[in-house]
Amino acid sequence: MEQYEPDRLSPVQLAAMRRSYRNGRASLSRRSLLRASAGGALAVGGLGALSGCGIPAAGKTQGGVSAEDHSAKEKTINFSNWTEYMDVDDSEKHHPTLDAFTERTGIKVKYTEDINDNVEFFGKIKPQLAAGQDTGRDIIVVTDWLAARMIRFGWVQKLDAANLPHAYTNLSQQFRNPDWDPGRAYSYPWQGISTVIAYNKKALDGIEVKSISDMLDNPKLKGRIGFLSEMRDSMGMTLLDMGKDPSKFTDDDFDAAIARLQKAVDKGQIRRFTGNDYTSDLTKGDLAACVAWAGDVVQLKADSPDVDFVIPDSGYLTSTDNMLIPNKARHKTNAERLMDYYYEPEPAAKLAAYINYVCPVDGVKPYLAKIDKDAANNPLIIPDKAMAAKSHAFRSLSQKEETAYEEKFAKLTGA
Repeated sequence: MEQYEPDRLSPVQLAAMRRSYRNGRASLSRRSLLRASAGGALAVGGLGALSGCGIPAAGKTQGGVSAEDHSAKEKTINFSNWTEYMDVDDSEKHHPTLDAFTERTGIKVKYTEDINDNVEFFGKIKPQLAAGQDTGRDIIVVTDWLAARMIRFGWVQKLDAANLPHAYTNLSQQFRNPDWDPGRAYSYPWQGISTVIAYNKKALDGIEVKSISDMLDNPKLKGRIGFLSEMRDSMGMTLLDMGKDPSKFTDDDFDAAIARLQKAVDKGQIRRFTGNDYTSDLTKGDLAACVAWAGDVVQLKADSPDVDFVIPDSGYLTSTDNMLIPNKARHKTNAERLMDYYYEPEPAAKLAAYINYVCPVDGVKPYLAKIDKDAANNPLIIPDKAMAAKSHAFRSLSQKEETAYEEKFAKLTGA
C-alpha cells in the first residue's frame, strides 16, 4: 500500500485545478454534471490538503479496514453519488430503480446527491478516512484517478465476490482490468465517460474529419479546431493518433505529442483549448471539429442536426466513475447487494435510459431497446464490440510525472 505523504501543489497544478472547477468536467453540462477526471492535479490538491490538518496517514493493511457488518440487522444503505446521476420519475421525487431494489430486498437506500466534484467531496470524508473512522457512507462514487488513490492508501474495503455474481459476470470487458484496480477487487464502474471527436457538418462543408491528424493538418480548418483543457483527454487522443498507447507511453512519447500540438498552436490551427464550453462554439459552427466528451455529444445531437461524432481508427479515451465501499462502512453486505443489482440488465437499462452515459453492463441493449430504441443503438451509450475494442485508458501517473506533464501542457495551452 502507498503510504500517504503530503504533496505540495505547483502553480501549474493549482491552475489546472481551477480550470477543472471553472469549465472542465466538474462544471454543469445540461442535465448532467461531468466528472473531473483530469484530476491528477486535483487528486494531489485533495490529498495535499491533509498536510495542514494534523491527520495521521492511513493504516498499512492493504485492502482497507472493515467494521462489524450490521447489514443483517440494519436493512439500510447510505449511498453518496453525483448530482443528476440516478433515474427519477416524473415527479422528480422518487428513484424508480432504487425503489424497486427496496421492494425486492427490504433494504432502504438513503440516497444523497452530495458530490459536485471529486476534490470537494473528498475534503468532506478524508478526515474520517485518514483517522480510521466511519464516513457515514456505505457506497461512494468517485472518478478513476481518485478511486486509484483511495485504493492505494487502503481507505476502501476489498469486495466480496460472492455478493457480486452479476457484476462479475456482466461487467463489460473494456472496464475489467484498470491498472489501478486489476480484476476490480475494490471497485465497480457506475458509468463510463468517453472522449471522442465531435464535428459540425455544416461548418465542415464537405471536409472529412476522421482523426486527430485530419483536425491538425488540414489548412482549410485553420482556426476552427478545438481541444480540451484537460490534459489526459487531449494528450491521450493525440498519443493514440501517433500510434502510442496511453496506458503505456513514455516521457519521450509525451514530449512528442506536446510537440505535435505545439506545431498546430503555432500555425493557428487550434482555435482554443476549452472545458465543456466548447458546446456552444460547436453548435454555432465556430468550431468545425473538436475533442469532446460523449455525454455532451449525446445531448448536442438531440438538439442540433448538424452535430455528430466520429471514433478515430486509432481509438478513443475512456474513464470511469466507480462505486467503492469506504473503510468502516456499517453495511458492507447490503452495499454489495446494491452494487450487484445495478449489474442486472433490467435496472442497468433503466439507469442508462435516463442518464445517457456509457453503460458498463454487458447484455443491457435489448432491455434498453424496450425503453428507448435510439439510446440502445447509440454507441456512446452502448458501445458495440468494434467501438469497445478501441477504448483506451490513460495510465496512472506518479506525483513526479503529474507535475512535469501538467507543466508542459500548461505551457502549450497558455494556462
